[in-house]
Amino acid sequence: MSFEPKILGFLCNWCCYAGADLAGVSRMQYPPNIRVIRVMCSGRIDPKFIFESLRVGADGVFIGGCHLGDCHYLEGNYEAVKKIEMVLKFLKLIDFDNRVKLEWVSASEGARYATVITEFTDHIKSLGPSPAGGDNPDEEILDKLRAMEEAAGGDRVRALVGRERMITEQENVYGEQITIERFNEIFDSAIMEEYERNRILISLEKDRKSVKDLGAELKIDPSVVLEHIIILKSRGQVDFGEIVGITPMFYKM
Repeated sequence: MSFEPKILGFLCNWCCYAGADLAGVSRMQYPPNIRVIRVMCSGRIDPKFIFESLRVGADGVFIGGCHLGDCHYLEGNYEAVKKIEMVLKFLKLIDFDNRVKLEWVSASEGARYATVITEFTDHIKSLGPSPAGGDNPDEEILDKLRAMEEAAGGDRVRALVGRERMITEQENVYGEQITIERFNEIFDSAIMEEYERNRILISLEKDRKSVKDLGAELKIDPSVVLEHIIILKSRGQVDFGEIVGITPMFYKM
């Protein structure tokens, strides 16, 4: 049987959703694979919604908003850009970044809506079914998506996303201004660190493990795992339960 992807769409009420409505009443043809959730603004879409969509089996996620400069809430779509950039940085780690698409469609662009949905559906068809979906999802991929979801919802990553423009466009109290290149280095480092830390937490939910065990399971250098464990312990998220021989065994609190 031919593969028919399941696509979840988050559409801005004022522009993209209205464009979709225009495409419908104008009887424009496009694939019926998308299921739409209407939101008041593309900037309202929490990154966790996207990770959760992929975790429950969506083959692709489409986000549609107003053109930049035309947001009903002035800067909501600029916020969406920053959030989706962050989501794609995470998803690139597991080659899922090509399953998420952000597009701008105005209320008068019914034909454009039909076109971008057709193109995205064809693209997802070319990728094939998501390994996180179906009757036998890849449990490792599911754990990785969950780790991304938790990391994206954490204070560190949220703070960087929300303050990027302020950090890169304004001087701090010491008269220093961080370049966008330096910010991206900090951001990329934070994404990887928080992703790995949440993978550790998810692993420790299942069983108590040593640093060496975690390194072997997650394919992370044990010295890096130890650094993460120290941070997680300082946050009150992990602790050690017993020592086996000379090896401390850690668990999630």
